[in-house]
Amino acid sequence: MRNKGFTFIEVMIAVFILGLAVIALVGANTAFTQVNGAGVDLATAEFLMLQIKEMTALVSVVDPQSGTTFWGPETGETSAALYDDLDDFDGRSFSPPINSQGIAMSEYGNFIQQVTVENVRTDNFSLTASHHSTPFVRVTVDILLNGETINSASWLRTRQ
Repeated sequence: MRNKGFTFIEVMIAVFILGLAVIALVGANTAFTQVNGAGVDLATAEFLMLQIKEMTALVSVVDPQSGTTFWGPETGETSAALYDDLDDFDGRSFSPPINSQGIAMSEYGNFIQQVTVENVRTDNFSLTASHHSTPFVRVTVDILLNGETINSASWLRTRQ
């Protein structure tokens, strides 16, 4: 009479197949977690970029006091909250990043907002021009995470 149980080889094959399934599930879970983390980083970068865009939307393209005689922050403009025209932001990096009111957001300490402001030619917005030589200004914001650029955006403004 034959025993109706599983043989040792059948049990070992079943354990092997189950082990492969567990390894595949763990690998898929790890991949999904990494992709989700990258998505969160990109969403944060977009948020930080929009903070600069909102802040620069409220300031004049040309300084209200000195006009076009100076490029960069004027005397006394020691923080982004005090900047009153776009060229004050040129070449500035904010770490920790700032919100639209110029207040540091320390919870995003691994991120850096880098701002570049440059005049562009009237006949070709992709080419730069000398400071205050045209009415068009391009603002570029790069968002870095742990020193690596993860997002960048540019927009144009013009003198009113």
